[in-house]
Amino acid sequence: MLLVLFALASPALADQLVLKNGDRLTGTIVKSDGKTIVFKSDLVGEVTIALDNVENITADKPLYLTLTDGRVLTGIVTSKNNQFEIKPSTGAAVVVERSAIAVVRSPDEQKAYESTLNPGWFEQWRGGADLGFALTRGNSSTTNLALGMAISRETLRDKTSLYAASVYNRENTNGISRTVANTFRFGARYDRNINRDWFGYGFTDLEHNGLQDLNLRWVLGGGIGYHAIRNDRTKLDLLGGLDVSREFFEGNDNDRTSLEAQLGQTLDHRLTPRLSLTEQLFFFPNLSNGGDYRINFDAGLVADVTKRIAWQVTLSDRYLSNPPGGAKQNDLLLTTGLKVRLGAIK
Repeated sequence: MLLVLFALASPALADQLVLKNGDRLTGTIVKSDGKTIVFKSDLVGEVTIALDNVENITADKPLYLTLTDGRVLTGIVTSKNNQFEIKPSTGAAVVVERSAIAVVRSPDEQKAYESTLNPGWFEQWRGGADLGFALTRGNSSTTNLALGMAISRETLRDKTSLYAASVYNRENTNGISRTVANTFRFGARYDRNINRDWFGYGFTDLEHNGLQDLNLRWVLGGGIGYHAIRNDRTKLDLLGGLDVSREFFEGNDNDRTSLEAQLGQTLDHRLTPRLSLTEQLFFFPNLSNGGDYRINFDAGLVADVTKRIAWQVTLSDRYLSNPPGGAKQNDLLLTTGLKVRLGAIK
């Protein structure tokens, strides 16, 4: 009889969702944003369900509820239709409407959230880098080096992003040595939230392109951005601002300084649980020399192999409308290889 009673009671020792179509899920409530709920069960894994499709919610462990007025309530949660009842460990139960709930978090999610409130500068960096090297000697003599990197640190208030891409290729044929490719690009951007939708940003870009006779391009600027899409799968930002660009070329045309406008967008999108895409496109019309402009495009596709190792393809393209000395206007850089994921693994 004890075994039978335990078997009958065991389903209660878990969170439960009863859907409006009669289905019942047993597992763990992970989090909710007031519109959807993320639920993890042994049967179907982690799923996201619209709260409009949920009839009843029963939690067997305390949850953390952040209300739209900023209050945080903690306790055992039950719900029916559009009302949530929170029973704290001490004191009377509290009943709130679903529309008053901004966020629901499990204890683990709450702990992770609180760790993001005041992180140290060297904490919460995520991203990765891939490095490729090839060397031949004998009938041919070549050296090839390729680098791709993208890392970021995001908190509730700000985000810092760093990227780099580089290709170097040198060959020696019949005693004649020449550089086939020699390009290095590095950039950094800092975003600071103004409110939920808007943010201010500052950025800097450095670029060297030996075949275009570009010793250094240094760009420094900033502006205002808008979070157009912000959810667990997709983050799309629209940006606009101003910058100062200084270009140092070989020869007489070795110092070109100009004021530029900046218009662009950045995208982070998880295509599947194991495949993600990052992309950014920026247009820089020259305000000092009308008609001149630059276009920067960067994209990365990452396929997870393990939690720490992934296959990465990095594409970086630069278009310059007025290159000096007959150089080509467009330079495309592509690197691929195994990526080592840095920082904490989600």
